[in-house]
Amino acid sequence: MAGTNGKQKTARDMVLSLGVIVLAGLVMYLFIPHDDDGGPDLKRVDYTVELTTARRAAPYPVAAPEGLPEEWKPTSVRYRGAEDNTWHLGYHAPDGEYVAVGQSTQEPAEFIEEASQGARKTEATEEIGGRTWTRYTGGRYEALVLHDTDGVKGATTVVAGTGSFEQLGRMAAALELA
Repeated sequence: MAGTNGKQKTARDMVLSLGVIVLAGLVMYLFIPHDDDGGPDLKRVDYTVELTTARRAAPYPVAAPEGLPEEWKPTSVRYRGAEDNTWHLGYHAPDGEYVAVGQSTQEPAEFIEEASQGARKTEATEEIGGRTWTRYTGGRYEALVLHDTDGVKGATTVVAGTGSFEQLGRMAAALELA
């Protein structure tokens, strides 16, 4: 019977260890701050330097929004001159959706596929700011596309995201080319 005392001690030690671990987890949950809204705290980026660089380097007029309300938060920016002169500016819209502006000299079909994440061309068009934008839908993002023959010579411009076509149109209307 000497062996059973050792087994009881081991089982009791495991239960006590489990209790200590659960108690430590509960203490951490209660005292370490956590965000209950479930959304990430996205930081506003200042894209002034990148925009100036892109406008100097790009072989096309680079688009950036002017006059959007403060609730539209720029969250990502990049210009890749070596990779088809690709410009990207992403925004967190007031309702939490994502809206981005992209431009590139890359082959249009490839760039639209990438920027819209698989959306396909529709027959629907919209007249925004004196330019004819084509609607793309069915991918991860909805998109409005402006081909270089429709206003921005030398580049394809895509306004895409999880936002509605109304939001995408608001972004497209705010775009200033320089």
